[in-house]
Amino acid sequence: MTDKVERFLDERRPATPCLVVDLDVVTDKYRALTSALPLAEVFYAVKANPAQEVLSRLAAEGASFDTASAGEIAQVLSLGVAPERISFGNTIKKQSDIAWAHARGVKLYAFDSKAELEKIAGAAPGAQVFCRILVEGEGALWPLNRKFGCAPKMAADLLIQAREMGLEPYGVSFHVGSQQMQPGQWDSAVAAVKKVFRQVAKAGIELKMIDLGGGFPARYNAPVEAIDAYGTAIMNAMTRHFGNDLPRIIVEPGRYMVGDAGVLEAEVVLISTKNYGEDRRWVYLDIGRFGGLAEVEGEGIRYRIRPVREMGKDEGPVVLAGPTCDSADILYDKANYHMPRDLKIGDRVRIFSTGAYTTTYSAVNFNGFEPLKAYYI
Repeated sequence: MTDKVERFLDERRPATPCLVVDLDVVTDKYRALTSALPLAEVFYAVKANPAQEVLSRLAAEGASFDTASAGEIAQVLSLGVAPERISFGNTIKKQSDIAWAHARGVKLYAFDSKAELEKIAGAAPGAQVFCRILVEGEGALWPLNRKFGCAPKMAADLLIQAREMGLEPYGVSFHVGSQQMQPGQWDSAVAAVKKVFRQVAKAGIELKMIDLGGGFPARYNAPVEAIDAYGTAIMNAMTRHFGNDLPRIIVEPGRYMVGDAGVLEAEVVLISTKNYGEDRRWVYLDIGRFGGLAEVEGEGIRYRIRPVREMGKDEGPVVLAGPTCDSADILYDKANYHMPRDLKIGDRVRIFSTGAYTTTYSAVNFNGFEPLKAYYI
């Protein structure tokens, strides 16, 4: 947590739950990534945090944008960003949204199936298209290897068909999984992309772009390597498989760019036990899965959580849960979280590295709770 965020929370004492994002951290992250990967173009994944303040800061830095919907495209365009700096990276799009984006000058579209390719051909003739392939993504705390992508052989065939449909077969993308803890995971994925390049070349098509996806981590409970280690591993993979003939390189950071910039402050609503003599307490916060902490699903993403006031060092095991009348609204049960034994109802806690995938997951009115309030400073 930066001094600026701590000062804001201590002086303003905003109502909880609330998120405070330090925009200077976003700038620092962008510059660190571009330093680690100077040959790559950064297409910020808008879905991670689409706040106007975040997008404006990144646009001023020269970032491009990976978007998932017409709404996100409209938001980015409203900042004066050129459509050439926008990728419609969702592989599941309405044909009407494709046509809408095409009419506004967006040229770059992702796909991973013949049906999606046909929609793009019908709504955005002449567009540049790139196919997302399936990769394993071992080492990721939030895997993305089932819903999106197709087999590399299918990708090659589809890219050849794209030319026949009047589109420009432009490149290949993949995603090694969000919060990827192993920089070496990009190597096998880049190797698979190179095979697609070779297969498509046999049909006389020269692909021009590789989209390395996101996966760069934020700082949760487990230690992570510095972004320079990821940059080195990625460029080693690129030169190992592509030599000096490098295609255009795109990366799509989301979590890395904004996660560590945010601190969420919440209040303890209730502390209880379920039986006499039970040591493990249930600690209920005024934010839960439906208030913005959806990524605790499976307890893979484990946020750092700390009380605001000074407390004794004696700690005990806890289950952390949210405030709603839904039995699924449990944050951590198996992850072995501990909290001070003198924690009391009404105490505030801070949840760190919550700048990504929190406000966007906050339900509008579930159980009557208001959406997560956010401050950008």
